Amino acid sequence: MQKRVYEKGELNKLFVVNKPMFISSNFYLNKFKRSFKNKKAGFSGTLDPFAKGCLIVAFGQYTKLFKYLNKAPKTYKAVIWLGVSSESLDIERVENIGFEKKQNFDFIKMELLKLKGEIDYIPPKFSAKRVNGLKAYELAREGLDFELKASTMQVFDIKLLQYNHPFISFEVTVSEGSYIRSLAQLFLQNIGCIGTLSYLERVCEGKFRFQNHKELNPLDFIEIPRNIYSGTKEWLEFGKRVSKDYLSIKENGKYIIEVDTFFSIIEIIDNEVKYILNKVPKIKGSIDD
Repeated sequence: MQKRVYEKGELNKLFVVNKPMFISSNFYLNKFKRSFKNKKAGFSGTLDPFAKGCLIVAFGQYTKLFKYLNKAPKTYKAVIWLGVSSESLDIERVENIGFEKKQNFDFIKMELLKLKGEIDYIPPKFSAKRVNGLKAYELAREGLDFELKASTMQVFDIKLLQYNHPFISFEVTVSEGSYIRSLAQLFLQNIGCIGTLSYLERVCEGKFRFQNHKELNPLDFIEIPRNIYSGTKEWLEFGKRVSKDYLSIKENGKYIIEVDTFFSIIEIIDNEVKYILNKVPKIKGSIDD
C-alpha cells in the first residue's frame, strides 16, 4: 500500500475499501489508519472475517456521518457449498463435509426466486448482534447458550449465477442489516439440504462501491433536503442559534445548510432550529458555483 504524506491537521476523508477474505474489518481499517497517519477513523457495516468486498471508511469528522449516509440496498455475491455443516454458517468453523445429491438446475433457480420479498429470520449466533450488551459471537465462541430475536429482511432481487455441484452461486440485493448466512440457511431448509456459505462478497452498499480508494463527497450520499441559509458564515462558525428567518424552508424537519467551506445538519422543531452536526468540512471541489 502506497503511503502518502499530508499537511498537519485533521484529515477528513470518505472512501470505499475492498476488504480481503480472512481479515477482520477492524484489522483492515487499522492498515489504512497507519497508511494515512490518521488516528480518527471508522467503518460502516462490518464484514465477517471470511467475507470480502465493499467497506465504507471515513476519517476525521466524516466518521460522524455514517448514520446519515444512504447505504441501502446492499448487493452480495455468495456461494453455497452443499453437504457442509458449519457452526458459524460459513467456512470458518466447519464441522463436517458430507455429500448431497445433485439438484435440478431449474428447481434451484425457482427456489431462490421464492426468497424475494419480506423474510423473517434468526440472525447467526456468530454475528455482531448484541445480547445483554455483549456481541453474540463473543458468547458463541465461549460455548454459552443464548437465543437471538427474530429479525426481518427485505430481499429486493435474487438470481442464480451458476450451479456447479456441490456449489451454488447467486447474487442478492437486500435491505440494511440483513444476514446472507441466514438467508442461505432458509434456502437450504426449503430444498431439504445441508450446506454453508463458502464465499461472500459485498458488491455495493447503495451507491457505494469500490473505486480504487477514490475520495468521495459525502454530500452525494446524504439524502437530507438542502435548505438555503441567508445568514453569515461566522454565525455558524461560532455555533450561534440560527433563526428560521434566515432559512428558505421553515417547515419542521432535518436539513443540510451549506457555506463555502463546510456544511451543517440542522433540525427545525416548531420555532427552534437545532444543530445536529455543525461545521463538517467540505472536500475540495465541492463548493457550489
